[in-house]
Amino acid sequence: MTLHIVKLSVGTDSVEDLAQWQKGRRAFNKENSGRAENFHTTRMVPKRQDDVLDGGSIYWVIKGVIQCRQRIIGFRDATRADGTRCCQILLDPELHLVRPTPRRAFQGWRYLEADDAPADLDTVMAGRIERIPPEMRRQLAELCLI
Repeated sequence: MTLHIVKLSVGTDSVEDLAQWQKGRRAFNKENSGRAENFHTTRMVPKRQDDVLDGGSIYWVIKGVIQCRQRIIGFRDATRADGTRCCQILLDPELHLVRPTPRRAFQGWRYLEADDAPADLDTVMAGRIERIPPEMRRQLAELCLI
């Protein structure tokens, strides 16, 4: 049974901003570890990893709206610089635009059932929505107009 994760993208203003930030992180990771990869580090280890790895994605909430997703490709135990244990959620580099869906702020991450996940936008619709300025896109999503 596919299960997803939903997470706030703190400090990100748009999908384009998230894509640029992740591109920089991939370059940084390649330089420092030899692996050009994206991952999200979290304190809490997902207990339902098998369900998430069965086609699950991380859905990013940007400015109060779920706007895109990334396929989750794995999990890895890690240690932070201060010595505390953590989990790295390994992510496919491709971002997929989804139907913008308002989501209230929360801490950490939450599971998202497959039936509750916003649908991907088809390529024609995604291209049209990408041309809308990010702030207007957020406002239209809050009004459930896109």
